[in-house]
Order: sequence, then C-alpha cells, then structure tokens
Amino acid sequence: MYSNILKVFVLFVLPIFNILADNEEKNILLGKIDNNIDPRTNRYSKLLLEEASKDEYDIVIIEMDTYGGAVNDADDIRTRILDFEKPIYVWINKDAASAGALISIACDSIYMSSGASIGAATVVTGDGTQAPDKYQSYMRSIMRSTAEAKGRNPKIAEAMVDEDISVDSVSMEGKVITFSTKEAMKYGFCDAELNSIEEILDRQKLENYEIIKFEIGSAESIISFFLNPIVSSILILLILGGLYFELQTPGVGFPIMASITALILYLVPYYLNGVAENWEIILFFIGIVLIIIEVFILPGFGVFGVMGLFTSIGSLILIMLNNDLFDFTFVLSKDLVNSSLSVLISVFSFLLLIIFGGVKITDSTAFKKIALEQTQERSKGFISQKYSDDLVGMKGKSFSVLRPSGKVTIKDKIYDASTSGEFIEKNKIITVISNEGSSLKVKKA
Repeated sequence: MYSNILKVFVLFVLPIFNILADNEEKNILLGKIDNNIDPRTNRYSKLLLEEASKDEYDIVIIEMDTYGGAVNDADDIRTRILDFEKPIYVWINKDAASAGALISIACDSIYMSSGASIGAATVVTGDGTQAPDKYQSYMRSIMRSTAEAKGRNPKIAEAMVDEDISVDSVSMEGKVITFSTKEAMKYGFCDAELNSIEEILDRQKLENYEIIKFEIGSAESIISFFLNPIVSSILILLILGGLYFELQTPGVGFPIMASITALILYLVPYYLNGVAENWEIILFFIGIVLIIIEVFILPGFGVFGVMGLFTSIGSLILIMLNNDLFDFTFVLSKDLVNSSLSVLISVFSFLLLIIFGGVKITDSTAFKKIALEQTQERSKGFISQKYSDDLVGMKGKSFSVLRPSGKVTIKDKIYDASTSGEFIEKNKIITVISNEGSSLKVKKA
C-alpha cells in the first residue's frame, strides 16, 4: 500500500511541485565592475554580495569590463565570490584583463560578448613595468587555485600570468595567454557567447524573473564624493586653516570645530575604502603633537616644528595612496602625482591665506562678532594687579623651567611669570620687564 502511494507521489505530485518551483519568480541582482580594480571596487563588491546574501535574491550577475588593477583588492573580491553560497555569473562585456580575469575565473559561469577578451594577468607596477617575480609567483598560485576550485584548466590560468609557461596547442613560450570569446569557449574559460543579460537568463531557462540593478546607497555616494582629490584639497585647507586661526584667537571655538569636522570628513572615507591604514592616521597625529610641542613647550628651536610639518603633510599624502607600508610598487604614477598635488596645493593655498587673507578675515564684520575687538586696558578697570609695579626692573632666579610660563623667585618669594616666547632653564638669572597683572613678564638677564 505504502509503495503505491510513493509511486503516485513520484509520478504525479512531485512534478507539480517542480513546475511550481520553476515558475516562481527569480530575483536577479546585477552589479557592475567597469573601473580599475582598487579599494573602491573592493568595497563595492563587498556591499554587492552583502546585499545579495539577503533571502530575496537567487542569482548574482556581474557585468565586467576592466583592464585590471590592484592584486590585493582582486584577491579579496575573488575570495568573497568563492565563499558565496548562491550562484554568481559574470558577463564579460568587452574586457576582463589581469585582475579582472582572476575575478571572472572565480565565478560559477563565465559568459562573454562577441569581441570580448580574457587573460593577460601578468602583474605590473604602477608605471606599467613587469613586477618582480615574487608578485608573479603569488598571482600564478591564486590563478591556479581559483581555476581548480571552479573546474577550469589550472595550467592555462597560470599561463595567463607567466609568459615562460607554455601549454600544448594553446600557447607558445614567450607569450601570456589572452583568449578571445571563441578561444575561451574552446578551452573551458567561457560557457557561451551571449550579448545581453537577458540571453544569459534564457540560457538558464528562466522565464519568470526580475533584474534588480545594484546601486550604492546615499551614504556611499557621499563617501565617494569626499574621495575626490579636489574635495580632499579643500578639506586639508580647512584642517590647516582651522588650527591656525584657533591658535591666533584661542577660546573662539569655531575654527577648531571646523578643523576637526574637516579632518573626520577627510579620514573616514579613505579608511572605509581600505586606503587609509591605522599607522598612517597615527603618523598624522604624531605630526600634530610635534607641532604642539614646538609651539607650546619648546618654542624657538624649530626642530620639532619642521619634523611635525613633514610628518603630518607626508601622512596626508600617504592616506590617499593604497601603499603597503611605504611599498609603492602597485601605486599608479598618476595617483601618486594627484595625491601629492592635492596636499601641496592645499598647503600653498594655506600659506597664501595667512599672508594675504589673515588681516582681512580678522577685520571682517563676521569675525568681529565672535572675537574680542577691544583691548582690556588696566586704566579701564579690566585688569587687576596681583603684584606690585615695584618688581619691574628687579632681578631674580627662575624657580622652574619657563616655557614660556613658570615660576620665578625674587628676594626669596615665588611669583608666577612668563617670557615673550623665550625658553629659560631652571636657576637662571632673570630680569622683570613688566607687570602683566596676574603674572610677571621676565627675560633672561
């Protein structure tokens, strides 16, 4: 009896369920990789697959058209694709060179348009020359392991990187492999020649589907906006300008808040995109600390100030570059030039602002509303005298180090004192030059 019921289920009921499942609408998430493979593309792919992991999506399709890019970012992307549980198809719409070939090979199915190409995965440096063998060896290994994972010929994958590898009837020694669409189909690196996303889905026998194009959110668009070198230049100018005017008018608060806000807007986008490393950000703050030491603790020597300026400006350039601890092998020459120009133009503009704009800004009506305009003179009762004017002209000793403020002793009594920026060591003879009300103004005798 039970065997008869099982037969009825297999012959009649199960096919009905299969038909219903086949007719259920499939949601297809479509993403695009049509720029250089870099930290921005890396983050884009991460967001794409995070979105695709939601239950409402069944298949991911990546439209590919790239000449390649950074190997480390491509490795991150191919690892995510290999670990992803849902089907991922790539449609090469023209080019999948170098890092693009690695990412394509990691996908479950590869489709190419007519006239497309895949291969040429030799690693090159930022100026276009061939990278040292250690980088080629690493690229060969991940190309080989990726091809093996997807059932493709690992020897051919390696030959896309290394010109010294020859594959019988496929390539000759001295030339890296680059396949056309027909060649890729012949050797198992392309499933079919198709010229649209719809043709891919027809090949998969999908009739009821909806294609959803992946778009980054507004927050990501804002982050991309602040990655623009021109915007970065303006932010750096605000950082430097805010610090300078806060030092000129301490207590106002607005300049330093503008500086901090600009610093956050500068650092966060580069950090989220994997360009700014922790050590680069720490290096920037070390530079700021050195400048503070120069201004407030050890004024007049210049060593800490120069070191601070060099460190902070250098770190701002490094933050914009995808370098590996001062290794600029894969940093494009144009990126190095753009980032250096962005920072140096900002510094030059800041110097012009100080030289030509500082006086006009402090004399403006808007600035006078937030800054104290009048001098608080003693004759008007603004300043109370803590010490007697009789101390002016008297000599004493520095009781503590004055940098520039500290303590002095005159006739065995201790007084608060400061210099005009001069550094005076402990137990040095000093002369009182004026009575500032709450402290004495002194100089080295």
